[in-house]
Amino acid sequence: MNMRLWSSLLGLCVAIAAAAFLSPAAAQAPTRDAEQWVVPRTADGHPDLQGNWTNSTLTPFQRQEGRGRVFTWEEVADLERGDGVCPPNPGTVECGRASRDGASNEARLSGNEYNEVYWERGTRIAIVNGEPRTSLVTHPANGRVPARTPEAERLGQERRDFRSQFAQYDHPELRPFAERCILFGSPLGPPMQPVGAYNSNYTIVQTADHVVIMSEMVHDARIIRIGEPEPMLKGVRPYFGNSWGRWEGNTLVVETTNISPLQPVRGVVLSQEAVVSERFTRVDEETIVYEFTVDDPTMFTEPWGGEIPINRFHANLYEYACHEGNYALANVLSGARYQERQAGRN
Repeated sequence: MNMRLWSSLLGLCVAIAAAAFLSPAAAQAPTRDAEQWVVPRTADGHPDLQGNWTNSTLTPFQRQEGRGRVFTWEEVADLERGDGVCPPNPGTVECGRASRDGASNEARLSGNEYNEVYWERGTRIAIVNGEPRTSLVTHPANGRVPARTPEAERLGQERRDFRSQFAQYDHPELRPFAERCILFGSPLGPPMQPVGAYNSNYTIVQTADHVVIMSEMVHDARIIRIGEPEPMLKGVRPYFGNSWGRWEGNTLVVETTNISPLQPVRGVVLSQEAVVSERFTRVDEETIVYEFTVDDPTMFTEPWGGEIPINRFHANLYEYACHEGNYALANVLSGARYQERQAGRN
């Protein structure tokens, strides 16, 4: 083989190898088209947030203790292949740790719940500003929800004491909202969080004076009014709270007060003074960066929040017909009554 041919082949092999091992960082470098991208606008001139979106992700909500702010690109590749340390359902458990009820992720997937075909947990690590994040929470700096205040602990114990006088299936009001098909809560928030299991999908519709976000999960809908906020009496606390938005340049800023005590955030019932701030910024054709802050000095020792990429969902959303063929509530209550009769209870 002559040297010219050998050099050509060697150069080709090097090029192929370089392409094969190109780092995700390089692969995600902005292209010329991306640099020239112009935010689409509605007829009233504001950024167009409409369409179908999803915030499903492999990134856990809270950061594993001792980890830094970002994954390495090698860890990203492992996690997205399924070879990494994060469990498949990191939206509800900490990365690399057991679920909150103490059961391992493997045990939960061994047939005690759904078959694997039913899960839709996301396939990608959350990337914000080019960083593969190790948690969706970004402040405090440790990426973890701060401690509860003594008042929050007292109120939580008060609720548990009240609840302890009832058995789990005494009456329908004791069953979770999702099981009763009333609302699911966390997808719409505020703050908006991935479901973790499936259906972390949304449809956004906007007009000059309203933005409506509909969650696929239990088909909840949140209405955000645009303009000068109209305060509610503190005792009035509707589902999804009292949300008002305004435009700051290309960012939709939303502040929500009067959040319902029936919609806890990370297991904490927010106080009447709580304010959740959110920012929606369309950064490219496929992505909205969602930022949030929870400020409730009555319940948390400091404000906290994070950043979550909301990605374009290239599929249709279908009705989540929660009650259609859903016999769960009737079955668990009738089963409890049967057990009571067997035990001789009235």
